[in-house]
Amino acid sequence: MSSARSTRIAPAPTPWKRIAGVGVVLAIVVSIMVMAFSWPSVASAVKSVPLAVAGPDAAAQQVEAALAESAPDTFAFVDASDRADAVSQIETREVYGAIILGDAPEVLTSSAASPIVSQLLTGIAPKLAAQLNVALAAQGVTLNEPVSVPVTDVVPLADTDPRGAGLTAAAFPLTLGGMLGGILASILIVGAWRRVVAITVYVVVAGFSLAGILQGWFGALQGDYLVNAGAIALTLLAISATIVGVASLVGRAGIAVGPVLFLLIANPISAATQPLEFLPQPWGLVGQWFPPGAGATLLRDLSYFPDAPTTFPWLVLAGWAAAGLALAVIGHFRAGVKVEVENEVELPRVATNAEPELAPAR
Repeated sequence: MSSARSTRIAPAPTPWKRIAGVGVVLAIVVSIMVMAFSWPSVASAVKSVPLAVAGPDAAAQQVEAALAESAPDTFAFVDASDRADAVSQIETREVYGAIILGDAPEVLTSSAASPIVSQLLTGIAPKLAAQLNVALAAQGVTLNEPVSVPVTDVVPLADTDPRGAGLTAAAFPLTLGGMLGGILASILIVGAWRRVVAITVYVVVAGFSLAGILQGWFGALQGDYLVNAGAIALTLLAISATIVGVASLVGRAGIAVGPVLFLLIANPISAATQPLEFLPQPWGLVGQWFPPGAGATLLRDLSYFPDAPTTFPWLVLAGWAAAGLALAVIGHFRAGVKVEVENEVELPRVATNAEPELAPAR
């Protein structure tokens, strides 16, 4: 009794040229990733920070000139008619703080807008007080006590998140969460409509869950819970729907759009951890047109700046979500047309040597 031995042919070794090419490509990819994540931090600078100044024209011009000389290009000065106008500009996020001159000098800050800028403005108060005392002394005014300049945090951070760490840290997981939903739906689920339903269920459940964690547990978010949950859900949908839409249109190769577009490009310029004015322009403004930037800005405004206009970030997120869903629908119909065309193609008849069966004779 003989036994047949099955032989398995080992695959040919990878050519050395291909090995070298793979190594070079991997090095380029890693270099791009490091550059994308490090560039905003390395190139960022404290500059063009909107700052309101209220008070007599002569005093305001003198203070602005002194700040421009001591810290060139740091501030972009905005006129305010009085203290109430300055507070209104801070609450609507037109400026990061204000200097009030006149009989009751004061420095207004907003740690909820940016702890970095708030700390910078707090350091201006003693310098402003020294400048006012010198000016009064030059005028021959004698005071019982030196002029002091108090600092008022108009929009402070919550006691549950005094440094704003929870609010800034939430932006990156939202980006990853949106990518995760889109990638897994594209890989594990067949059918564009089923993918759309899957990510819709995902973002709704995740929106309520993440809002409960960030607001109810960590205390990083403030304001209305349902609105915050809706903002989180829409941010996740804007990212995941884009990935699902591109993947439905061009195949699994479209999944790569998530890491490239949202992780390497949009996230570093989202201004989630620093004011957008600190980023090299116009990249700070460009970042607000992507879901990571729009979502981070929207959550901060909903939590601390209810008077700030939020139409733009809502529209950006809705636009990305709608575009992704539209691509998924187009991909669904294209796949359906392709299947119909393939089914209508007639298979060629295979010729055989068999003779046709003769009918029996009568």
